[in-house]
Amino acid sequence: MAGPDVKAAGAFRTIGEVAAATGLAPHVLRYWETRFPQLRPITRAGNRRYYRTEDIALITQINIMLNRDGYTVKGVQKLLAGERKPILTPVTVAPASDAAAIRLIRSTLRSALDDDAA
Repeated sequence: MAGPDVKAAGAFRTIGEVAAATGLAPHVLRYWETRFPQLRPITRAGNRRYYRTEDIALITQINIMLNRDGYTVKGVQKLLAGERKPILTPVTVAPASDAAAIRLIRSTLRSALDDDAA
């Protein structure tokens, strides 16, 4: 059985959990919500944000385009506005350790490279 900190793959994540899993600061995630209409986490009482698996995949996609590929915010907005399907498949967040997080990132990148080569 999983420990108390481990959530199911489809469970909602708080902004703190997403920030820890992606390495992005919460204020960056809130800023991206104002710039990318596709990124709309569920909000509950007290304006608490809950991110779905699809939201986390979109955050990962935006992060890659901005920080690795060198796109501007406006460039990513144009790309996402023209997209009909997500570039990345949803990934499971909440790895148990740093090594597990690195393996998850490596497998996601390998899958993306294989899809790109095909």
